[in-house]
Amino acid sequence: MINNVQKNNLIGIVGPCSAGKSTLIGRLKELGYSCRHIAQDHSYVPDMWQRLVNPIVLIYLDVSYKVSMNRRPLNLNRAEFDEQKNRLKHAFQNADLSIQTDKLTSDEVQNLVVKFLKKHNIQPQVL
Repeated sequence: MINNVQKNNLIGIVGPCSAGKSTLIGRLKELGYSCRHIAQDHSYVPDMWQRLVNPIVLIYLDVSYKVSMNRRPLNLNRAEFDEQKNRLKHAFQNADLSIQTDKLTSDEVQNLVVKFLKKHNIQPQVL
């Protein structure tokens, strides 16, 4: 889906709860990248991520239920978590980069993403 002809360099980040989206977004913004969390996991519209943001790059961060609950215990049972993943299916299938974060540190996730962005010539915005 990478579309370098778009006017913006907005990077979309999606994934289930506690996959590391907020941490990654904060780190990428510190580096000058323009990115946004897309709450696709809460929408019944499969392509909400496209309709609202239509990012130049879509990054999917994945996490298992067990690790998600260890990272940040939420009032979310397994069926609700599975429903989040179901709502994210279209985004997952269309993601430019998918990362399973269970065994990775936030530094490792950031490094994988920045390497991917540089490979595809997606540069930080001039601050």
